[in-house]
Amino acid sequence: MAQINPHINFNGNAEEAFTFYKSAFGGEFSKIIRFKELSGPEFPIAEKEANKIMHIELPIGSCKLMGNDVPEILGRTNENENRSKISIDTRSKEEADRIFNGLSEGGKIEMPMDNSPWGTYFGMFRDKYGIEWMVSFDPKG
Repeated sequence: MAQINPHINFNGNAEEAFTFYKSAFGGEFSKIIRFKELSGPEFPIAEKEANKIMHIELPIGSCKLMGNDVPEILGRTNENENRSKISIDTRSKEEADRIFNGLSEGGKIEMPMDNSPWGTYFGMFRDKYGIEWMVSFDPKG
């Protein structure tokens, strides 16, 4: 079966954001590639872009959260655009609270964790990097 792995663009702070995400989810990065690792005569990289993230992966369960910095030559990512939300299904209320509280720190809570009318324990927020998240626990499995 196919799986979905969210990929997020950043304006030069991908490593900072992913370190923050790692603190909430746990685990270790499975891949970090910096632009300087790809630099060569056929693909020159400006010195100010060299240490930025070309690709980063953080395994979460059977999926992975991926991201990169957008090189300045391509313009800036609009961090206030209406993006799709990343949805996280948890195995317990405690895990939902831990992830929600960790990722929403410094962000803007749109809907605090609470029992929803549709029967799940649910919350929604935009993190301090502008990424939108939904966290859910379904007690019925």
